Amino acid sequence: MISTSGLARKFGEFWAVQNLNLEVQGGGICAFLGPNGAGKSTTVKMLTGTLAPSAGAATVAGIDVAKEPQTLRRSIGVLPEDLGLFDSLTIEEHLSMSGPIYGLSRAETRERADQLLRTLALDNRRDTFLGQCSYGMRKKTALALALLHNPKVLFLDEPFEGIDPVTSRTILNLLLRLASTGVTIFLTSHILELVERLATQVVVIQHGRIVWNTAVIDLPKPLEELYLELVGAPDEEELAWLGLPPS
Repeated sequence: MISTSGLARKFGEFWAVQNLNLEVQGGGICAFLGPNGAGKSTTVKMLTGTLAPSAGAATVAGIDVAKEPQTLRRSIGVLPEDLGLFDSLTIEEHLSMSGPIYGLSRAETRERADQLLRTLALDNRRDTFLGQCSYGMRKKTALALALLHNPKVLFLDEPFEGIDPVTSRTILNLLLRLASTGVTIFLTSHILELVERLATQVVVIQHGRIVWNTAVIDLPKPLEELYLELVGAPDEEELAWLGLPPS
């Protein structure tokens, strides 16, 4: 469902992503992990058609991301890290205004919006302006927008960041249900405990290159331990400024 071959992106003389070769099967949940600046966001932007690759190729749901970016964006769901919401609109207005963009009729938009608002426990807050919403409510609204047109591929940038445990559980259970119906999910996250419970595939990127790619069931050790071995953890010298005793 997601396939890349030699995918790369260069900014000036700096290669943010290099020679990315990746396959994600339909219905899979791929966790795309790495430290800040590793190339995660650049990769997601290329795969969602908002940033052209400098080299290589990629297809999502059979659509060439470089040649058909507009078709691609109508066919996928995206939860961006900045959420992309408007404080002056209500939760329901966000959904009702977005339906026609994806070719949904007014009735289809209303039906789909009602389903999503109930599922995400937003039904009784549909008339609340986003400027009055908590961050968790804003994130659930952005997720509802990503799911409005029933996409078969979903890209989620840090879906669990900055939200409470109840909202995390709601989103986790929804993603598991979506995957069970064949929706392919590609997500970034720093919350490795949730990733290990949710994902079927783990990919780790470091300095723009993939350094690990395997099924979760084939992990040789706990994900957090493996991740820290791959990307490194601050040593005692780097933490000396805190004045902590040696471990």
